[in-house]
Amino acid sequence: MYSDLEDKAAIVTGAGGAIGGEIAKALAAAGAGVAIWDISLDAAKKQADGIAASGGTCIAVECDATNRDSARQALDATISEYGTADILINCAGGSHKNTTTSDDLKFFDIEPDALDAGIALNYVSAVVPSQAVGQVFAEKKSGVILNISSIAGLSPLTRAISYSNGKAAVNSFTQWLAVHMAQEYSPQIRVNAIAPGFMLTAQNRFLLLDEKTGEMTDRGRKIVANVPMARYGEPTEIVGAALWLVSDSASFVTGAVIPVDGGFTAYSGV
Repeated sequence: MYSDLEDKAAIVTGAGGAIGGEIAKALAAAGAGVAIWDISLDAAKKQADGIAASGGTCIAVECDATNRDSARQALDATISEYGTADILINCAGGSHKNTTTSDDLKFFDIEPDALDAGIALNYVSAVVPSQAVGQVFAEKKSGVILNISSIAGLSPLTRAISYSNGKAAVNSFTQWLAVHMAQEYSPQIRVNAIAPGFMLTAQNRFLLLDEKTGEMTDRGRKIVANVPMARYGEPTEIVGAALWLVSDSASFVTGAVIPVDGGFTAYSGV
């Protein structure tokens, strides 16, 4: 379907995880050479091995997406393998209990260092790889950046302070970078974002399911009640939007933040 992705070199950060991993698989299935950048080399290798077993082309690269030296080294390894980079998907991120309010952790007691770490994980992790790979795009006058944000960046979620703040920053960064790259370097460089809705992944499972029983928590039931499609999403359901946005089919789309959320952001509650 997306034949223009064949033989492209695609980088997916955080692809050792659920959403990034599914996007990486889809890119490889479309014929792209994929570099999985993840802070956990073991997780990256596991994903890469699965892609290779399915006939895809993939390499695993250890990378801390919040560290400029690490991103540059990862880029060097990627270019050494593929010769260039055409697509960057920033998928690194996550939520932590130490920046999520609860009965045990009040807003007043959250440590500034924990907030900084949460913002770095969810915002700086998109900026730093975009600086490194964006230079390649600037030189060749073409390229696509896709940030995986969250509906929490469109409207902040209760409890999840640094996650919501970090994703809001990603949405703003997406729009800023789209204009910057098009005006300063080339209109053939596009930057967009996807804002996934609620999905059962490692980062939010402790909020949505009871750790002991596996049943939905009160928060989980409240969420599903406000999703018109009445369910959580699956990581595979991000893939269609991702492939469209990085392909030539979206050639006039830049600076967009696309919700994939079962209607959550469209629902007023009544």
